[in-house]
Amino acid sequence: MSIRPVKHESQATPTMEGAGVKLHRVFGFGDTSATDPFLMMDDFRNDNPSDYIRGFPWHPHRGIETITYVLAGTVEHGDSLGNQGLLGAGDLQWMTAGSGIMHQEMPKGDFAGKMHGFQLWANLPSSLKMTTPRYQDIKSADIPVVIDDDGTAVRVISGDFWGKSGPVDGIAAEPVYLDISVPPGKAKRFPVDTYRSAFAYIFAGSGTFRDASKPFGVKVEKEFQGEELNIRDLSGNRTLVVFDTGDEITVQAGEKGIRFLLVTGKPIKEPVAWHGPIVMNTREELMQAMRELQNGTFIKADH
Repeated sequence: MSIRPVKHESQATPTMEGAGVKLHRVFGFGDTSATDPFLMMDDFRNDNPSDYIRGFPWHPHRGIETITYVLAGTVEHGDSLGNQGLLGAGDLQWMTAGSGIMHQEMPKGDFAGKMHGFQLWANLPSSLKMTTPRYQDIKSADIPVVIDDDGTAVRVISGDFWGKSGPVDGIAAEPVYLDISVPPGKAKRFPVDTYRSAFAYIFAGSGTFRDASKPFGVKVEKEFQGEELNIRDLSGNRTLVVFDTGDEITVQAGEKGIRFLLVTGKPIKEPVAWHGPIVMNTREELMQAMRELQNGTFIKADH
């Protein structure tokens, strides 16, 4: 067994998308070779409805798959094919845009106004970029949860893990997508296919990964209150950890435990030509998509 060392670490950066939704970009719109086949990931976490309520109005996608995982609040979605639905807390949607689709996503907070979720983009190989669009809408109750003897809990969204199979299937990258919670002070090892890209995204608690230079997911602030020094642990600071090669990762949870997404996928290793939500292999294919958007032929009638 070989433990995967940490290849790269970074903080998600504030940005704005859609019609003015404030979110944090975990990675994307740059060199994504280290996360191939995954192109981009956003963390949309907000307690102020005015920062997200305008949502993501109608926009196109082609050549990719979008994975929306909701933890709090709801997301209403609709598309040019007439599909519509509602994602609630714990639900997931895996949309294969394929040859092209127009859709919208409108987030709504919970009773307290809180909204939290993630969107991950996965690339499609050239042979499937013009495939027929499809959806996989997964309800929270259909996502298996495995709980280990020490209290470690894993939601298996896709792939096989600890004897359970996630409900998402038929995906080109053959991804493993896990939502992992490790109790305070516990150390755990998780198997990872040696030949897959792998990253973790810490969004709650704190901890360290083997071969990491410092703790992740924790920020310590010191402030004087009179003569007393008060130290506050601010957890969930949106940290991305990209791993190098190996067949295991190890995490040591901090005092409040740690919760993170662990995602792996089979690299596609093809050229990436990118224009917003359209991802093809060549500039010529991008230009063709732009022309089709302009002349009304972007959505393929035979699909």
